[in-house]
Parts: sequence; C-alpha cells; structure tokens
Amino acid sequence: MKSQKILGIDIGGSGIKGAPVNVKNGRILKERFRIDTPEPSSPKAITEAVVKVVKHFKWKGPVGCGFPGVIQRGFVRTAANVDKSWIDTNINKLLSEATGLPVFAINDADAAGLAEMRFGAGKDKNGVVLLLTVGTGIGTVLFSNGKLVPNLEMGHIELHGMDAEKQCSDAIRKSLNLSWEDWAQKFNEYLQAIHALLWPDLIILGGGASKKTDKFINFLKVKAKIVPAKLLNEAGLVGAAIAAKNQHKEVDKKAKKGKVEKKKA
Repeated sequence: MKSQKILGIDIGGSGIKGAPVNVKNGRILKERFRIDTPEPSSPKAITEAVVKVVKHFKWKGPVGCGFPGVIQRGFVRTAANVDKSWIDTNINKLLSEATGLPVFAINDADAAGLAEMRFGAGKDKNGVVLLLTVGTGIGTVLFSNGKLVPNLEMGHIELHGMDAEKQCSDAIRKSLNLSWEDWAQKFNEYLQAIHALLWPDLIILGGGASKKTDKFINFLKVKAKIVPAKLLNEAGLVGAAIAAKNQHKEVDKKAKKGKVEKKKA
C-alpha cells in the first residue's frame, strides 16, 4: 500500500474520535472529530457512529480502528467497556461492509502502544516496556525488545478481591471525586501488583489521565522508571492507523501471492 495517509478511529467507552494520520511521521493531519459513544454501545450503534466519522472526513481509503477489547483475526473476543453483544462479532467485516472501505481493528491499548513505541516515549527503547492507558478502564500493552505481545488484558487482574480497573481507573477517580493524591495511592497499589508480575524496565502512562501526569506521577512508587506518554490521547488514533497499514500490507501480499500461484497453476 503506497498511501501514507490512513483514517485512525479510536472507539472508547465514553467517546469515539477520529482523524486522518500520516503513518510515516505519526502526525494528525486534521482536527479530531469526536462523538459520544452511543448507549447501548451495540455493534449496530457503534457501526453507525464509525460511519459518521468516515463521512465527516469524506474519507476514501483504509481505516484503522482501536477497539476496547481483545481482537483475534478480526473477531471481538471481550467487551469490558462496550455492549457484550460485540463478543464474537467480526468487527473488520462489519465495519468494512458498512463503510465500503477496508477497515482493520486492533485492541485500543495495543494501538496506543504501537504509536508510543514508534513515535513517542518508547521510541528506541529495548527490554520490557509496559504501556498503561488509563481512562474509562485500564489498558495494558507489553513490548519485549520492541515486539508487541497482543491482547494483554491485565487491567482486569484481581486486586483486593475485585477487578483492578474498577478500583483505580480514571473514571473511578472522577466518579468518587478523589483528589489526585488519594487516587494515586490506589493506582500505585495496582502498579506494584503488575510490576511484581511483569518486571518491566519502563512504564509509560497513556490514555486520558496522561494529560495530567504532573498532578500524580510523584506519588507513584515502583522500581521501574515511569514516564508520561508523549502522544497523549492521540496515541490510539495514530496506532490504529499504523496497525491498519501493516494489516493492509499483509492482505495485499497474500493477494499477490495468490495471483502468482494461480498463474503457475
């Protein structure tokens, strides 16, 4: 695929936002367009929202979508912050048919991680790098010497007998009206638990909370170095576009290989 411009869409529990991305340098090419995530956040409702984003930019070309759940070969396997009816839906097929464009979905946290490793705080970093996207939930992304371990759902580890993200996500901070210091103490317990499991060399904090790291980062105490994400809340859009380019390239490669084999036959 020759085009360096891909529409990135980030589907979140509270909002759906999109913008064209230059995947060569990671830059957002136009002002982001955002709409609230519909309730219920069913496949039909979110598909209609994605179509609105595509139409807003009058987009013709590949689309990358970050989605809050495990994605395996185009199928949604979990849906923590969207309607459970998404589970086992072929999201690539559904969105491609609705938009008339090639659409490729990836776990939203994985998308943010790809962007941060290529253009942000993880650039040129080896060893074990953990990215946490802190927003409606907690997304976790792990890289070992630059290679992604996909669909790592460690925001849902058990902490004090409960799902961790239900105790210390940014949404919980807001709903309980916690001060940054009080919330950071809760979040630090999660950091210590996940550090004991993964022993990362570097932890990158992304997601909505990454815009306010100066208010809480000094309260976090773990052995790994902690830094804020550089792409902030745009990482999901950029990473979704990068993933779409990579997946589209693979589709093209398989199609060309199929044509060659057909001719030989």
